[in-house]
Amino acid sequence: MAAKKAAKKTAAKKTARKPNAAFMKAMQPSAALAKIVGDKPLPRTEVVKKLWAYVKKNNLQDKKERRNINADEPLRDVFGGKKTVSMFEMTKLVNDNLKNT
Repeated sequence: MAAKKAAKKTAAKKTARKPNAAFMKAMQPSAALAKIVGDKPLPRTEVVKKLWAYVKKNNLQDKKERRNINADEPLRDVFGGKKTVSMFEMTKLVNDNLKNT
């Protein structure tokens, strides 16, 4: 019985996960987004990290509905004028503010 468990463990070895090259490609932020994350080209993953750091630093996450972000003036420019945006909607709006370099 112990031999079966040992055989199962070796069969279930995971391969190393490779990052998607599209997410790692440096993108140029728009002027509105550059006010928050800087004007140098960054991968999308870094843009989202910096955006979340900004949201947490400025206490912009909604108190009751934690999935929502209450935009301040610089973020409102990025979010197309919306006052409140969900985290899922945020990624789409951020992608609209990134250009290929």
